[in-house]
Order: sequence, then structure tokens, then C-alpha cells
Amino acid sequence: MNALPDRICPVDGARVPADSLAWCCPRCRGPLDLDFTPVPAPLSALTGRVNSLWRYAESLPLHDPRTSLGEGRTPLVSLSGNVLAKLDFLMPTLSFKDRGAVLLAELARRLGPDRVVADSSGNAGTSLAAYCARAALPCTVYIPAGTSAKKREQIAAHGARLEVVEGGREAAAAAARAAADTPGVFYASHVHNPYFLHGTKTYVLELWEGLGGELPEVLVVPVGNGTLLLGAALAVAELHSAGLIERRPVLWAVQSAAVAPLAEAWRAGAEELTGRTAAAPTLAEGIAIPRPPRARQILRAVRSLDGAFLTVTEDQLRDAQRDLASRGLYVESTAAACWAAVRAHEAFAEGGRTVALPLCGAGLKSGLAPPP
Repeated sequence: MNALPDRICPVDGARVPADSLAWCCPRCRGPLDLDFTPVPAPLSALTGRVNSLWRYAESLPLHDPRTSLGEGRTPLVSLSGNVLAKLDFLMPTLSFKDRGAVLLAELARRLGPDRVVADSSGNAGTSLAAYCARAALPCTVYIPAGTSAKKREQIAAHGARLEVVEGGREAAAAAARAAADTPGVFYASHVHNPYFLHGTKTYVLELWEGLGGELPEVLVVPVGNGTLLLGAALAVAELHSAGLIERRPVLWAVQSAAVAPLAEAWRAGAEELTGRTAAAPTLAEGIAIPRPPRARQILRAVRSLDGAFLTVTEDQLRDAQRDLASRGLYVESTAAACWAAVRAHEAFAEGGRTVALPLCGAGLKSGLAPPP
């Protein structure tokens, strides 16, 4: 077992020991980062390695997992012209969340808590339930009352205990955090725990390898809590620092117009959220996060990569999901958000720039969006 890095607070520098079950900064209660500066392996060193995200061992904060389900290495296909789609809905639990959940479950297995708890609108909970089952860890998942029946069924099938919380995504998170303060509990938070971000960064490492040591000129990423976006920014920074890419991509972040606190802050030129965005019904339930805890980091990451925020309407989400299905790609409506944004903004086609977007969750999880 390799030594695990400590966690540090990006706001006040507080340090949390590697073997602690503490889930947040002891001072400000905010999310933590890892005291970890990896050096990615060059392209030539990857030949013959395991066909999963664990092939990027130098980039990951723990090695030799017992919980792996073969996650990662998803196909990259052409959508239209210069637009590429990475099919992360083909992961073991049918969503990209497996990239981060496997690291959380592996960390929990090594720390040996009495119970693992998580909160989720569906996909993260499903993924954590599956990997906790793989690691033989008891797991409780707190979900909002509006979580789709198919996602509830999938979570329960893996043996996790479901706690249905009245209210929205924030209410479920509050209930999980209350449970996380109980001794012996590991909070497998895909937002607060930085191991999750170091798992999601393998999305970009796979793009880089699949494109022969280069990255697309534009990355388009859906954003709720920002776990995929922040992982992508980590990977870009690490590849650039190691001299493995010369050019950094532009980063475009996509939110539902119904719940777009980050886009609102961006338009205001703010470094933090600008107001109290209310939860609202949206087809993109997976990114409907009114107050993402890592908002400051997300906004900074988009600025650092010369990006911006885009929003998409319910009609655009619905149309994009159906358009993808007509191309043989059946994804849930949240997963169609980036394609909706690309279709709505002709700037993506300017100059023939290469664009890559993730298709994050399978359509079987929630079905086809109904007509308006």
C-alpha cells in the first residue's frame, strides 16, 4: 500500500491527516484538496498497461485497488464534423461517476470505517453503492425525494440502504453531512472529498492518450457540483506542467438555465456565487445544484482556461437527447446538456476547432424526456 497524502483546505491551509475520517476543513467546514503533485507518465510508457483508468498510476493518489470493476477507457466517437463524444455512459454503473467513486471506495476500504454514507441525486449514489458492494462495505445513500425510480432501484440492488429526504439536493446533502459527523462514518462525498476529483481527471487523460498525446482545442463539460470540470482542470494542469501538452484547451461549462448559479456569477464577473439561487425543476437533474460548495474553484478553473459558462433550456435539453438517440446514443437528459449547448452555439464550429464533450449517463437510468 502506497502512502496516502494528507488533505488541505484551499481556503485557510488547514491540514487533515491522511488516515482521518474528517470530511471537511475543521475551521471553515469547506471542501478539501490533496497535498499531492503527480507527474503523469509519458505516452510511450502506457503501452501494455491494464485496460482501465488505473493505467495512469502515476497520476493517482492510491494504487493497487481491490475494488476495481474495470472502469475507464470508454470509447471516443465522432458526433458531427469536428465534435467528439466520450461515451462515459458505458461505465460499469452507466455513468462517469465511476471514475471518482472507485477511488472513494478504495480509500474507505483502507481506512476501515463502520459505515460509508453518501448523498446523491442518483448517479453518484448508484456508483458508490456498487463500489462499496465490491469492497464489502456497508453503505447508506441519502437521496432527494424526486430521484427517479430507476436510480433508486439500481442503488438498492447493490445492497445500499436508501434514505429518502424530503426536499431537493441540498436537503439530501445536509442529512448526509449530519450522519457523517458520527464517529466511525466515512463520508464518501463526491464534492468534498478530493479523491473523487483525482478520479474524474482520468477523463482528460484518456482523451489525451486517445488523441495521440494531444487534447481537443475545446472541452465542453456539464457543471453542477463541478466534479468533472475540476478533475479536467487538474489533468490539464498536470499534463501541461509535465511538458506533455504544449497547448491547453479552452474550457466551456454548461448549466441548465433553470438552475444556473455559476453562470449567473460568471455573468456578474464575480469570484463567488452572487445570490441564493432557488432549486427549480429541470430535466438536467444531475446538475441542478443551487449552491455548489466548490463554486470559487470552479469559476477560477474556467477563467484559467479562457472559458465561459453556457446555459441550455428545457426544450434544448429535450431536443438534444432525442437527437443523440437518433444517432444511436441513448443518454439521460442531463447527459445531453453539452450537446444541447454545442448545437445552440455556432461559435463551436468556428475555424474547425476540435471539440470534445462527455456523455455522462445512460438513458436507461431515467428514460426519455417527455414532450413539453
